[in-house]
Amino acid sequence: MSDFDPAPIGDAQMVAFYVPMHTATRLAEQVITTVREINEDATICVFGLYAPINEQHLRGLGADFVLGGEVETELVKIYRHEFGQAEPTISLRRQSFITPDRSGMPGLDTYAKLQVTPEVTRIVGYTEASRGCKHLCRHCPVVPVYKGTFVVVQTDVVLDDIRNQVRAGAQHITFGDPDFFNGPTHALRIVTRVHDEFPDLTYDVTIKVEHLRKHSRMLADLASSGCVLVTTAVESFDDDILERFDKQHSQDDLEAAIAALRDAGIALNPTFVTFTPWTTLEGYIEFLRILANLNLVNNMSAVQYAIRLLIPSGSKLLELPEVVDLVEPFDDRELVYPWRHPDPAVDVLSERIISIVEQAQADDLSRIEIFNEVWAAANEAANIDAAPPAGLHTHDVADPATIPYLTEPWYC
Repeated sequence: MSDFDPAPIGDAQMVAFYVPMHTATRLAEQVITTVREINEDATICVFGLYAPINEQHLRGLGADFVLGGEVETELVKIYRHEFGQAEPTISLRRQSFITPDRSGMPGLDTYAKLQVTPEVTRIVGYTEASRGCKHLCRHCPVVPVYKGTFVVVQTDVVLDDIRNQVRAGAQHITFGDPDFFNGPTHALRIVTRVHDEFPDLTYDVTIKVEHLRKHSRMLADLASSGCVLVTTAVESFDDDILERFDKQHSQDDLEAAIAALRDAGIALNPTFVTFTPWTTLEGYIEFLRILANLNLVNNMSAVQYAIRLLIPSGSKLLELPEVVDLVEPFDDRELVYPWRHPDPAVDVLSERIISIVEQAQADDLSRIEIFNEVWAAANEAANIDAAPPAGLHTHDVADPATIPYLTEPWYC
C-alpha cells in the first residue's frame, strides 16, 4: 500500500474511492475524513461492493455519493454534475465498456506475483471478463449488490486490456470474475483467443465447486489455454455449514472437483471460512484431518486456517433467525455485526490460530510446518493428543514448489 499523498487533494474537484472488499473500506474510512478536511468543496464518491451496504456510515464520514454495481455511467455523470441525489445507489444498468486506461498506475512489478517455484516468479496483471454472480450464497458480499445477476464485459475490451498489460510486462493474468464459469462459453472464447495471441501467458480464475463439477470437461480447455491455478471458495467440509451458507455443493462435489482439476493439471487454491458460529473444536480438527487426507495442505494459504466469518450490513445470513439471535448490534467502527461463539473455547482457539499464522509467516515456515502447528494447537484446545492425520505423509513426496500460488493470499 502506498503512502497517502495529500498534495493533489487541495485542487481536486472530485475524489473517488473504490471499496471492493471489507479491508479496503476500513482503509478508505481514514482517508475520506482527511480528504474532507483538506478540501471542503471536493465531491467525494465511494463505489464498489462494500459501498452501498455501508452507505449511511460512509455519508457520515463525508461521502457525497455512494455507488454499487455497474457504476461507470454514474461516475461520469457525477464528474459532469449530472447526477441527482434521488437516483438509486445500486445500478445494474448494462454498460458499453471501454478499455481501461492503467497508464497512471504503479508498474505491475509492484503488485503480487505468481510464485511458480522458489526461484521463479511471474509478473501478474488483472482483468475481468464478467461481473456479479448468478448465485445467492448467503455469506457472499456480491449478493446484496447484484442480487443474482451477472454481466459480461465485451470480449474485445477484455482482449485489449490484456494486450496493454502484456506490453507493460504482464506474464500472468488474474481474472477477477466472482465466478469465471457464470458464462462458460464467453469465458472460454476469451482465454482461447488470448492463448492464440500470447501462447506463453498463464492465468488463474475463480470458479465455484458446483461449476467445477458441472463443467469438468471444460477444465482441459482451460489448462491447454494457459490456466495454472483455480481459486474456489470451499468454505467448509461440513455439509450443515455449507447448507447455511447456501453454497449448493457438498463434500462429495468437492472431491469430484479436486479430481477433475488434478486430471487437467490445474492447481487448486482453496479458500475457507474456518471459524463460524457453528464450528466446534472437534469440527475444526476434522477440517484439518480432511484437508490432509485430500492432500490439500500444500495448496493451503496459511491465512485460510484463521478466517472468521464476517457478517456485514445487508448479508443474507441475517435472513436466518439463528443468526439474528446470535449477532450483537452493528459496529460502525468494524463495519460488521459482531458475534461470539456459544463455546468460548472456539473463540480462544480462533485467536490462537491467528497468532500461529502470523508468526509462522514471519518465520517463513513451510505449509506442512504451519499445518503441524495448527494441528497441535487445535488438539490442545480440545484436550486431545492425536497424531497428525495419516494422509499428511503423502505431501512429503510432492514438492510444494510445483503448486503455483499468488504471493498475496486472497481473502476479504
